[in-house]
Amino acid sequence: MRPILLQGHERSITEIKYNRDGDLLFTVAKDPVVNAWYSVNGERLGTYNGHTGAVWCVDVDWDTRHVLSGSADNSCRLWDCETGKQLALLETNSAVRTCGFDFGGNIIMFSTDKQMGYQCFVNFFDLRDPSQIENNEPYMKINCSESKITSAVWGPLGEYIIAGHENGELNQYSAKSGEIVNSIKEHTKQINDIQTSRDTTMFITASKDCSAKLFDCTTLEHKKTFRTERPVNSAALSPIYDHVVLGGGQEAMEVTTTSTRIGKFEARFFHVGVEEEFGRVKGHFGPINSLVFHPDGKSYSSGGEDGYVRIHYFDQQYFDFEFEY
Repeated sequence: MRPILLQGHERSITEIKYNRDGDLLFTVAKDPVVNAWYSVNGERLGTYNGHTGAVWCVDVDWDTRHVLSGSADNSCRLWDCETGKQLALLETNSAVRTCGFDFGGNIIMFSTDKQMGYQCFVNFFDLRDPSQIENNEPYMKINCSESKITSAVWGPLGEYIIAGHENGELNQYSAKSGEIVNSIKEHTKQINDIQTSRDTTMFITASKDCSAKLFDCTTLEHKKTFRTERPVNSAALSPIYDHVVLGGGQEAMEVTTTSTRIGKFEARFFHVGVEEEFGRVKGHFGPINSLVFHPDGKSYSSGGEDGYVRIHYFDQQYFDFEFEY
């Protein structure tokens, strides 16, 4: 399983994302560049230039027309996927931590950090209304004063967003009224990542409390727990098997004092049914910050603190593997 190594960033990777077809991979890091790659061979397709600070999040819409990115330069930007042209610049008072398109690609949401005296807000913009973009006036703004949002995704059919907070809470915010529809607290520490399943019935969370948990998207009912001995930075669900991949490692600040063997920087595969680990993939020289499965389930990609993105295509052995209960 020789990985394809993507070297397009100078700083540590913050998020990677496939488009729906899986032919493109978008990567962002703590440098100002947003990169697009061909996932089949790792060739760089182009870059979206405009940010002036670390880029924390990236998303691409359903039909791969637009790309959305949020940055520490206090802005969220909308790009034309094909030409790389900047279509909209939405300025904020603090860094943009999470962003995403709804199911139809018409409504975007992004959340800002609680910093420099500013509160954490979730902003909703309708791209069909140019006046909202021009005036930088979202049609809805939710104030999250309790604990800042560290990860957020759209729920099924774009009715609400699921947000993970710094204190380990999970909330469903209605995209129509902004009210909290549902709220639970299963994690004890910050939620680093949330990813939904292919059919958006389930989602998985990755947390600093050294665990990843599987939930029902609609009811937020807790289904499964996958435990490790290091903080989990990212977790993804396979679209074709009952498999989960987790990535993490100890805090980035402690990395220099640890060998890669002790640091536990591998991608770890768990079976959903029995919550047991069945495989590990080494490679990164630091914690893994973002993991995603290819939409066809035949490969996965990981982005690390070392600034590299690795695309792993599974061997035939992986598909022949039968998990014995």
